[in-house]
Amino acid sequence: MHVNEKNRTPKLEDPNDGPSKSELKRQMTERQKLAEVLAALSSDALKTIPMDEAIKAAIAETNKIKSFEAIRRHKQYLGKLMRFLDETELEVIQKRLDAIQGVSKAETAKLHFLESYRDRLIADDAAFTKLIEQFPEMDIQNMRTLIRNARREKEQNKPPKAYREIFRCLKELGL
Repeated sequence: MHVNEKNRTPKLEDPNDGPSKSELKRQMTERQKLAEVLAALSSDALKTIPMDEAIKAAIAETNKIKSFEAIRRHKQYLGKLMRFLDETELEVIQKRLDAIQGVSKAETAKLHFLESYRDRLIADDAAFTKLIEQFPEMDIQNMRTLIRNARREKEQNKPPKAYREIFRCLKELGL
């Protein structure tokens, strides 16, 4: 196999060797989608992905582009850069990406749990009693005041200041 100099795509010496043209297109589309997912990551998360610095720089550039057509062309360019990665490199990148996305899914689930717990505290005094039993060291008077204020805010359609404060307190408790 050698590289076609005109478009830098792998060119097979014998057309019967290797994957079909359709299979190559599918692989290129998958690599372009992987590049799009990588472009959506934060800069800190992108730094932890083990890959060539030139590709990382090109991926980081994606956030600077504002024109829709330019973004589309840049994503195609990223897909083209990703063609030069072999299967083992792609597997390592995908494993790291799965780990990053798994952490964010767990964090999202935790935040949803805290939100639902806060809603239960505001709706039901029994939930507050359970919270006191679970965390006797917390500032009970402050939490009780916050719950009362959050209920009042909701009734009077005021900004949810105490509502947000309850969430912050629950997060600090390590629930």
